[in-house]
Amino acid sequence: MSKILFKKQLSKDVYLMKLHAPLIAEERSAGQFIILQVDDDYGERIPLTIADANVDEGSVTIIFQVVGKSTHKLSLLNEGDNVPTLVGPLGKPTHIENFGTVVCVGGGIGVAPLHPIAQALKKAGNHVITIIGARTKELIILEDEMKSIADEFILCTDDGSYGRKALVTEPLKEICERNPKPNMVIAIGPPIMMKFCSETTRPYGVFTQVSLNTIMVDGTGMCGGCRVNVGNEVKFVCVDGPEFDGHKVDFDNMMARLNSYKEIEKELHTCYLESLIQSKESK
Repeated sequence: MSKILFKKQLSKDVYLMKLHAPLIAEERSAGQFIILQVDDDYGERIPLTIADANVDEGSVTIIFQVVGKSTHKLSLLNEGDNVPTLVGPLGKPTHIENFGTVVCVGGGIGVAPLHPIAQALKKAGNHVITIIGARTKELIILEDEMKSIADEFILCTDDGSYGRKALVTEPLKEICERNPKPNMVIAIGPPIMMKFCSETTRPYGVFTQVSLNTIMVDGTGMCGGCRVNVGNEVKFVCVDGPEFDGHKVDFDNMMARLNSYKEIEKELHTCYLESLIQSKESK
C-alpha cells in the first residue's frame, strides 16, 4: 500500500502524483517503471514510468493520462488516499554515459518518461537538445522542467497554438543535417511518433533509442502480452526493455497488437461511465 503525498493536474486529463515508496525511490534508475493497481482484488495492472524520485522524501513521481476505467479511478484519488498495490522498479535502466550531443524528443505524455533520462544525460556531461511536442498548447507538459535541462530547447504544436507549428520530426531532421550531426537520439511518445522519428534519423545513421509502452500484465515476462519484434528477435518490453533500437522495432506489428482490444476497451469504458452517471443520478 502506498500513500498519495501530492497530486496536481498538469493539463486536460493528465495528472502528476507523488507516491510514498521509499524502497523504490532508492533503487530506481532513469528509464525504469512501476506497475500499480487501483483496486484491491481484480483491478487492472497499469505500467507507468517513474518520472522522478526523491530519496529523502521516500517518494516516486508518476504522470499519467486518463484513457480508461483504471486511470479514471486513479485520477479520482486524492492526497492522503492509498494506492493498494505498487511494484517496482521494473525494466532495464537507461544506459547513461557521455555520448556527446543527444537529442531528446518527447511527444505528449511521453515527455514524462523522457524527463529523468534527459536529467541523467545532462548530469553525465552531454550536450542535450530537447524537442517536445503535442497536438495543442493545452497538452504540453513539463515545459519549464525540460527547458531547464536543455542546452537547446524546441517546442512544437501540431496546430501552431504554441511554439513552432510543426511535427517534432521537422526540427529533428534539421538537427540531423547539422555538421556535426548528433551522436544519439532518444524518442518517447505515441508509437506513430516514435516510428517516424526513427525513420527520420535512419538515412543519417544516427542511433535512435525508443521507449515502448505495450500491453503489459505481470511485468515479469511471463504473460507474453508485451512482446515485440526487434530485428529478427522477439523481445518482452517489461524485462528486455522498455528501451530498444528504434531502427529495429517493428512498429506496425506493435501498433496492430495495441489496437487488438480497442473496441472492448471502449465498450468497457462506456459502461463504466454510464454506471457513474447512474450512481450520481440515484443520489
